[in-house]
Amino acid sequence: MTSVPENTSVESVERDGVVADIHRPASIPRATVVLAHGAGGNRHAVILRALAEALSARAFTVARIDLPYRRRRPKGPPSPSTAAADRDGIRAACAMFRDESGGPLIVGGHSYGGRQASMAVAEDGADLADGLLLTSYPLHPPGKPDRLRTEHLSSIAVPTLVVHGSTDPFGTTDEMAAAIGLIPAPTLIVEVEKTGHNLDPNKKPTVLLTVDAVDDFLLKEICR
Repeated sequence: MTSVPENTSVESVERDGVVADIHRPASIPRATVVLAHGAGGNRHAVILRALAEALSARAFTVARIDLPYRRRRPKGPPSPSTAAADRDGIRAACAMFRDESGGPLIVGGHSYGGRQASMAVAEDGADLADGLLLTSYPLHPPGKPDRLRTEHLSSIAVPTLVVHGSTDPFGTTDEMAAAIGLIPAPTLIVEVEKTGHNLDPNKKPTVLLTVDAVDDFLLKEICR
């Protein structure tokens, strides 16, 4: 999914420390989604572009953002020492786009970006965003299931949707279910069969499964 649907538009913005590509629907938007990329990626990641195009076709405004570590250098993974700054970058983007649609704000992203978004929501609550969309949450390093990244999950108080590949080395589906069960808010895990951490949106029904779940679960729970 690389072409922009005819009924949407894309604008690049760079201001107030936020770098983003914004997908706006032709119709009145129902909600806004802010998505951050994984470690080693940027806002042009295939999974982010595919989700943004599909969500905007369903009347969501979507902002794909570059995290601060990526703005500092064009290649390489993030450093644990600057993770707090990446969360601040997510906060800045949420503040910038909070009133973009007049509807709820959903924040999240792929792998590292989703993890940092979830930590920011755990710290700030619904003041930051009304819902979480996490694709390929990196539950633990591959081969190290004892190093779970779950400490903050019990502090998340907004509806959360997790999209997970059945062969993802960062966590099995059972491990993911146990971890997401720590979140006291409504949650849903969508499993994409026979795919790994990249969720392979060009070959698997990842995008359709995700946008359907945003419509049928996440937005409905937010609007209850």
